[in-house]
Amino acid sequence: MNTAWNFSAGPAMLPREVLEQAQAELLDWHGLGVSVMEISHRSSEFEALTQETMRNLRTLLALPEDFEIIFTTGGAQAQFALAPMNLLTENEVADYLVTGWWSQLAVREASRFAKVNVVADSADFNFRKIPDPSQWQLNPQARYFHYVSNETVHGIQFKTIPHVDKPLIADMSSDFLSKPLDFERFGLIYAGAQKNIGPAGLTLVIVRRDYLKHLTGRAPKVFDYAAISQAFSSPNTPPTFSWYLAGLVFKWLLKQGGLSAIEKINEEKASLLYQAIDHSSLYHCPIDPSCRSTMNVVFDLQDSTLLPRFLEQARQHGLMGLKGHKVRGGVRASIYNAMPVTGIRSLINFMKEFEYAN
Repeated sequence: MNTAWNFSAGPAMLPREVLEQAQAELLDWHGLGVSVMEISHRSSEFEALTQETMRNLRTLLALPEDFEIIFTTGGAQAQFALAPMNLLTENEVADYLVTGWWSQLAVREASRFAKVNVVADSADFNFRKIPDPSQWQLNPQARYFHYVSNETVHGIQFKTIPHVDKPLIADMSSDFLSKPLDFERFGLIYAGAQKNIGPAGLTLVIVRRDYLKHLTGRAPKVFDYAAISQAFSSPNTPPTFSWYLAGLVFKWLLKQGGLSAIEKINEEKASLLYQAIDHSSLYHCPIDPSCRSTMNVVFDLQDSTLLPRFLEQARQHGLMGLKGHKVRGGVRASIYNAMPVTGIRSLINFMKEFEYAN
């Protein structure tokens, strides 16, 4: 069987080892004679799975005890609304930094439930860099500062955590678990699963425990952070199979040596690909080098008429999911944790062959 390299931005590539284990256990999980997706989420067997999954995630993150882990549904886009609904009254204000497509959507949604102050907008730089902090127009009354740590559409990523005098709320959907994280300045982090956590359907929220005592009560009960926490992330039936697969991914990451080890691999992959682009006369990455994403490498062809041919021939070479987002166009190679260096070298070899032929 030929295996394609999946460069899709999400749902994204999963570790082959994880998929093989899920395949082997699909019909008979832990000798029960049934699939893990068929057993009750209230059963002792599944509760043991969830507890192990939580422990492994805490270990991976070196998560301080004053943070609660919550698994829920709806993806990051639901959190665009649920974070302000849980944390803000309609008359309170929060600071939002716009660096790309997803932070634009976060502002639009949050504005429906509270007051939003846009501190700066990367649209002023054609979404090619992060506005300098000296230019941010912060609101002294803001309850928190929201940002998107990695913009999948525009290929922009924060290399350091923003320094502001407010608790940080971050959408980390596309670079969560790609490197170690210092939680000191954060109040809440959320992430859709379908990049580095597991398959689509699961959403992760990490929130300071003291926040759970001071929520607004405006969110529906199944999306109220305190209610979810009190129900051990199962106020209703959760996406059990996605939860199981996320647990396998966490074990796989621990086996790789944890987040410090995976960060080195991710940096190597991104460096190889950006070097190939920068040393080419056909390919061009317009993103400022100071904030180029290690997860989503966007680039263009100097001759844009060659793009359809490039994408089609890449597909024929088993290089899938390289078409850029409809908002930006061009090429996008998403190289999350599960993508090995071998896959990057395959892409680079194809790019060189295509450039030579054209």
